[in-house]
Amino acid sequence: MSRLRNGTVGARFTVLYAVVFLVSGAGLLLLTFLLSGGIRDTAPAGSPPAQGAAQQQIQQLQNQLNEVHTQQARQLLAGSLLALVVMAVVSLLVGRVLARRVLRPLRTITSATRRISADSLDRRLAVTGPADEVKGLADTIDELLERLEVSFAAQRRFAANASHELRTPLTTMRASLDVAVAKPDPAASTVALADRLRVQLDRVDHLLDGFLVLARAQHGALADSAPVGLGELVEGALRDLSGEVRAKGLNVVVDVPPGTATQGSPALLARLVGNVVDNAVTHNEAGGWVRITGSVSERTALVVETGGAVFEQREVDRLAQPFERLGGERIGSSGLGLSIVAAIATAHGGRLDLLARPKGGLRVSVTLPAAEVPA
Repeated sequence: MSRLRNGTVGARFTVLYAVVFLVSGAGLLLLTFLLSGGIRDTAPAGSPPAQGAAQQQIQQLQNQLNEVHTQQARQLLAGSLLALVVMAVVSLLVGRVLARRVLRPLRTITSATRRISADSLDRRLAVTGPADEVKGLADTIDELLERLEVSFAAQRRFAANASHELRTPLTTMRASLDVAVAKPDPAASTVALADRLRVQLDRVDHLLDGFLVLARAQHGALADSAPVGLGELVEGALRDLSGEVRAKGLNVVVDVPPGTATQGSPALLARLVGNVVDNAVTHNEAGGWVRITGSVSERTALVVETGGAVFEQREVDRLAQPFERLGGERIGSSGLGLSIVAAIATAHGGRLDLLARPKGGLRVSVTLPAAEVPA
């Protein structure tokens, strides 16, 4: 019973139809049997000794009629039971067909809803037909999709407007600092204050840029999709971080085959690789090591491993969420790097896996759909 309760709606509908048919047929068979008089007892009731020859002949005929009636009743009962069994099997088949036909609109709605994603919220089910429960459900889903489309569009507009409105005062503040420092013989305190403010402004600008990239990866469409080689992106990221690599004396080993590529937005994928490599270099110890490997089979994988302190896996699992840092780290980190990587990987049909190495350090693995880079 529990298995039936947890089964599909089609299976429950089929069994319910068969049970109702079987109970109705059994009731009809019982009523027919009772109205036909049932199976009569053919045993003679005992003839009186002083019965005439005519009466004996009449009694014999009556007994023969009773036997014929009993035989016919038994044949009718056996035939009815056989017909009931056959019709029970037929009712299961008919119930299955009816269940498929009745649930076909729901399967259509389910399939169409699964094809709608955050990048295609303008699509609608647009189910036609009578105003029944199925059409009411489809119309409700269409209204929900319309509200989601409006909400996502508002988020995209907010991200675009925030980029413009917030960068303008940052530019003005930088210009004011430059003017103050450019004056003849500026005070030493003014120069020191300007340097500190520039560092904070750079952090705000970096944080704002991270917000915009995260919003684009989570809610934007990949309009600039193209084959992208991850090896070139790794080389570019290491060139940008070469100064910090030399300053920390890191041993960097790169083993990314030329065919390690995926399909997607070059700008977002460059940010993905840049954040992964930057995380490995920035949060590494002096004299440490970084190993970057790539592989291609059914999917493309980029793995970045580092040494260092031993972390708990539950702490590492939180790094894919915004503003999460290891060990309560605040300085020099916005807490958005790996969350941006996770969002970009998801937008490209991939995933981010974080693993705390038993001997210390972190293993960051990004898996993406494979693609071929044109020669």
